[in-house]
Amino acid sequence: MPVYQYKARDRQGRLVEATIEAEDLRTAARTLRERGFFVAEIKEPGRGLQAEVRIPGLERGPGLKDLAIFSRQLATMLSAGLTLLQSLSILERQTENKKFREIIRKIRLDVEGGSSFSEAIAKHPLFSRLYVNLVRAGETSGGMDQVLDRIATFLEKELELRGKIRSAMTYPIIVFVFAVGVAYFLLTGIVPQFAQILTDLGSELPLLTRFLIALSEFLRKSTLFLLLIAVVLFFAYRQYYRTEGGRRVIDRVKLRLPVFGNLNRKTAIARFSRTLALLLGSGVNILEALEIVKGTAGNKVVEEILEETRLRVQGGDPLNLTLAKHPFVFPPMVSSMVAIGEETGALEALLTKIADFYEREVDEAVASLTAAIEPLMIIFLGAIVGMIVAGMFLPLFKIIGTLSAQ
Repeated sequence: MPVYQYKARDRQGRLVEATIEAEDLRTAARTLRERGFFVAEIKEPGRGLQAEVRIPGLERGPGLKDLAIFSRQLATMLSAGLTLLQSLSILERQTENKKFREIIRKIRLDVEGGSSFSEAIAKHPLFSRLYVNLVRAGETSGGMDQVLDRIATFLEKELELRGKIRSAMTYPIIVFVFAVGVAYFLLTGIVPQFAQILTDLGSELPLLTRFLIALSEFLRKSTLFLLLIAVVLFFAYRQYYRTEGGRRVIDRVKLRLPVFGNLNRKTAIARFSRTLALLLGSGVNILEALEIVKGTAGNKVVEEILEETRLRVQGGDPLNLTLAKHPFVFPPMVSSMVAIGEETGALEALLTKIADFYEREVDEAVASLTAAIEPLMIIFLGAIVGMIVAGMFLPLFKIIGTLSAQ
């Protein structure tokens, strides 16, 4: 009979790791439960080529999508009447991502050991401070399933927003890289051959052709040097961005870019409004909510505005007052709606409306950006190829014209 390795807790809560013989995996688990064990993990040890092979660094860790699915499923099971431990056990068995499955297993064991759910998830970096605080608020209010449902909706909206930004950036980057690759191939592979032919013919070369030949020679001799410079600049940029001053400068530039700056501002407003509405609706106090929102802003300039806002609110000023001082990031419509929400006691509802509005604005901005960039990228690619082709064939046309005249 097969031998299975298992980890289980006995009636006193002690963790036991051992092996058991059984006909199959299900029989082994049933036997252990009959003996009074709560099974945490059970598997058949791999042998020879049947053993599981894992290559470090290639196994994908859990991401925002996994977390959103986990939250939605957990909320559904809790609202259906299952206990937290039962729900975690089911999610542990059905989660496909092995790293996430191990995280869920550790959370379940911590909850079994007497920790609260918020304390258990706080040990894992996958669960942000926002997530932990919302769960803690749900535990206090007794509406854990409702809070998790809100979290799932929030994460799904965040995934959708990120997807839109990514789709707006992906197309121009792909076309640009393709254009650079085609230009490099033509300049280093085709132009030298034409240059040799034109040199042998001994004709006077146009300025464009001479420029292309010089550029071709430079690229052939300096490709490695240029790649080295690109790598150095990339790491220098990353190092500079990690500094407080560098991040402030770069994030300010991101907000002021001609086309993408407007998109970045609208995304920041949508994220701020959605996150703050979620926190306030879950029972988190305004000061703690602003502190958490500041950490999820993703932009140093916005973070500094929110920190100023938190300090002013702590001093007794209304939330809209500081937002109104920064119309470049938070337009008058946002501060006005926040002011109305504070006066009427419907701040959460109005923040949600602001988030919905600016998410639609992001949709329209992405659609417009994609529609505008597509022909521009095609023109850019055509101009590069056309310039190289013209630079190589103009001398040939001139030579053919001269020969025809003779």
